[in-house]
Amino acid sequence: MANRASTVTLVALGGAAVGLIVGWQLPDSTTTAAPVIDAAEAETEADSASLPSLQLDERLRGEITSASELNGKDGSRFERFTLTLEEEALVEIELGGPLQGTLSLYDADEQLLASSANPAYYDAPAAASLRRRIDESGDYMVVVSGHDMHSYGPFTLTSRLMELTTSDTLEMPSRADGWMQDDGDTYSVTIEESGLYQFEMRSSDVDAYLVLEGPNGYRREDDDSAGNLDARIADFLEPGEYRVIARSAYEQEGGLYSLELGPHELASDETLRNSGTLAMDEPLHGWFSGETLTYEFTLDAPAAVTIDMLSSDFDAYLELHGDNVFVSDDDGGGELNARLYSPLEAGSYRVTARSHGSHGSGLFELRASATAIDELPSNGQLEVNSPVSARLQPGVRDYYELVVEEAGRYRLDLLSDDFDAYLELDGQGQYLRDDDGAGGLNSRISAHLEPGSYRATARAYGNSESGSYTLQLHRE
Repeated sequence: MANRASTVTLVALGGAAVGLIVGWQLPDSTTTAAPVIDAAEAETEADSASLPSLQLDERLRGEITSASELNGKDGSRFERFTLTLEEEALVEIELGGPLQGTLSLYDADEQLLASSANPAYYDAPAAASLRRRIDESGDYMVVVSGHDMHSYGPFTLTSRLMELTTSDTLEMPSRADGWMQDDGDTYSVTIEESGLYQFEMRSSDVDAYLVLEGPNGYRREDDDSAGNLDARIADFLEPGEYRVIARSAYEQEGGLYSLELGPHELASDETLRNSGTLAMDEPLHGWFSGETLTYEFTLDAPAAVTIDMLSSDFDAYLELHGDNVFVSDDDGGGELNARLYSPLEAGSYRVTARSHGSHGSGLFELRASATAIDELPSNGQLEVNSPVSARLQPGVRDYYELVVEEAGRYRLDLLSDDFDAYLELDGQGQYLRDDDGAGGLNSRISAHLEPGSYRATARAYGNSESGSYTLQLHRE
């Protein structure tokens, strides 16, 4: 315990007093002097006086009156008591009764350790209790003071020891009660089976902050996801050893907190899969936590495939990869859901599922369906300097084939006054996309193309948009 070099005077809390002076203070130099006891003499007399003793688990009655000791700074009155405490004890002291007052706890060197005015919430009214974990065994001083010079009345004072979790290893599931002090507390926990788990930290004393670290560089942090100033981390975890760090978001005084961990309630209702085969007409559920998830499917014959990613927790984003195929979508499924629709040749394909911008986390549903087709649909062939005008229907994508006979730089434009144009060009190892490259809401792809066949897709950025458009190809 750090000791001050010189003895300091007592503090009556509630945001009011900074020193104890027995007798009267001089407001200014023009006031008629009243007898003032020397500060050193006052401290000696106070130290020699026998203070009432406060016993753990017993109720003590007292009263603030005009005869109580005076805080010369604001005129409030206070009473002092001694309390014997053991090292590592967590003590809670409560003030009851009609008195509008506050509590403070000092060590043997008269250093303030805790106050019933919570420093974490400066605009909150002062509480009538305080808690503190004790660093050294010894006698401590408890001070009961009125809020101001008008605060008088009887009070009750009680103290008790609180039980804390002493182990730094937690079971899954379990609950731990701890005391936040200095850099926080670190616990270890073993995850036996892959699944969805939740870690929650709550406190009325400090702004809770959680850190979860695990195998292969895994790390998640959270501040206020549990509401108010409480923290929560919910994630899909693989088996392994994890570290849970419970601390405060800012540099604050100590405080009590609870830590609860266990399987997430959704895990009992759904089997979560974050990789593997995406079967047609067999929806699956997964958990996104910042890392792109990958699924595969195979078509034995040409088919028009629709893939949906639905989530109420984050902005879903889908990508489809295959031989000369790359399709992506953000909000094509409405709201923040993603939908891909693409006619595909027989073959193997890869679906990546994530959030837009890789932000957020949460539960999602992924489902796919396929309709057999004889051949890939086409709205015709697009030739250089021969614009095509057509009308796009809601939720539809129009496909055009273009054949490049001579290598060079080409410009492909999709122009519309009716909808936000979105253009795709696939083929010969190229997967090109554009939204507003032609200005306004028009699209443009400008690229060097090698000889071969390509597929141009004309669609709207939003799934429900429709209208007339012009698609044109020029050599630059």
